[in-house]
Amino acid sequence: MAKLNVNGRVIEVQVEDDTPLLWVLREQLELTGTKYGCGIAQCGACTVHVDGVATRSCAMPVSAFDENQKIVTIEGLSPDSSHPVQQAWLALDVPQCGFCQSGMIMAAAALLAATPRPTEQQIRDEVTNICRCGTYNRVLAGIQRAAGTAGAAG
Repeated sequence: MAKLNVNGRVIEVQVEDDTPLLWVLREQLELTGTKYGCGIAQCGACTVHVDGVATRSCAMPVSAFDENQKIVTIEGLSPDSSHPVQQAWLALDVPQCGFCQSGMIMAAAALLAATPRPTEQQIRDEVTNICRCGTYNRVLAGIQRAAGTAGAAG
């Protein structure tokens, strides 16, 4: 049994201690916006926030969390898509296939919460998610737009 605080709700799930958080989110809680990509915390498709920090959920067992830690998924970031990063993504048509984009948005939102006006280099250093479609320039532009620094790179 695990008790987790997900998107503002404390829930109990009956899973093995070593079950990755990603599978609890997707299978038990039916929060399928968080994606499975690599399973080894490299690609970032599974990124969620844990106490405001971008965390790759595919390699973190539920036993690493307790009900006092606030886990936020893409569904909990902004139910009406009003978060500045989501708005920038829409305005700039950032995604191509879209598979990795929930993880990209979560990584970007955590960066902007910690560093509201990041430099281009800080964005490149902090948002290390992988996009098979190669939308990195649009991701960069989206983060800069959300930060209000859009003139910096284009």
